Amino acid sequence: MPLPPLVEPVAALSPAERERTARHTTLAGFGELAQRRLAASRVAIVGAGGLGSPAVLALAAAGVGELIVIDDDDVEVSNLQRQVIHRRRDAGSPKVDGAVRAASDLSPETVVRPVRERLTAARAADLLWGAHLVLDGTDTFETRTVVAAACEALGVPLVWGTVQEFDAQVTVFWSDPPAGVEPVVLADLYPPQAVGTLPTCAEVGVLGALCLQVGSLMATEAIKLLTGVGEPLLGRVLLIDALRARTREVPLRPSLATGAEPHRERRAVPGVGDAGDPAVPHLPATELSTALATGLTVLDVREPAETAAGTIAGALRHPLAEVLADPGALGTGPFLVVCQAGVRAERAARALIAAGVTATVLEGGMDALPHLQDGAHAC
Repeated sequence: MPLPPLVEPVAALSPAERERTARHTTLAGFGELAQRRLAASRVAIVGAGGLGSPAVLALAAAGVGELIVIDDDDVEVSNLQRQVIHRRRDAGSPKVDGAVRAASDLSPETVVRPVRERLTAARAADLLWGAHLVLDGTDTFETRTVVAAACEALGVPLVWGTVQEFDAQVTVFWSDPPAGVEPVVLADLYPPQAVGTLPTCAEVGVLGALCLQVGSLMATEAIKLLTGVGEPLLGRVLLIDALRARTREVPLRPSLATGAEPHRERRAVPGVGDAGDPAVPHLPATELSTALATGLTVLDVREPAETAAGTIAGALRHPLAEVLADPGALGTGPFLVVCQAGVRAERAARALIAAGVTATVLEGGMDALPHLQDGAHAC
């Protein structure tokens, strides 16, 4: 359902801004009034990475009056495949500096306030206070829960998106929506303690173009909420399957608030811990030597750059993507699957077991074997 606008409009646009945003003001149902609301808006973007980058570009181009960009990271070359506000020459520089430059080049009247600081539970409410809404472009669930908790406490809408490999989700959370609208928060989608350790994009990869799509969708949701135009994704989750070019949406209701059972259509990040996955046995690191003595074959699913620094003696080296592409190609096992921390190994083992291969995961991965980190027993 349409919601009232979050922002009262400025009195007038400058002649330069009216010219720059002319294609907005001719939009039926949008017009100059909505554009003046954008000019009065203040949006906080947490994370200037894969999702934050396109959101910064889209919201600055749209004419949002102020952007608060929060990120403590520096640019790395591997970011450039998806973080489009940064350039090769920016490697080693703060990501928030790239956000300031990109937004200013697009929209000179947009004020960008860079905050080079990690958003923590102790500081989140202070950093986000005063924003009309927040976009979460962070890449760890721990930080996402901190952002969500702060938005719930402040009562501001949270535009939320996540991308992993070829799949994505976009929705809106709001603990204090207008009268007659049910509040929906992060815990309604991911109940506390229901989310385990999730792989990072460094571990399983992410399609850069999908990050641009999702970041733009998040910016669109923000624009709708700020101006009162259209129907935002509050109470709905948009699911995107980029490989099959399919999108669908599922309803999201405030089940935790009412004490009802979680909605059946809710799920974790696509491809991670989906219902129906086979059970995966685990081997404690303390039992590794005994297991190896039985003839168990070690399968290291890390990337070549990681295994080059050392792995368990005699291990087969096949990156996760290779294993997932053809789980039965390595034979029937039994395999002891290992990665750096255990997340990729878990995923590989699920695929192997589903293909009829015997597989066990080494708990904690290489991180649980400190005696190997110096290469003493590595090959």
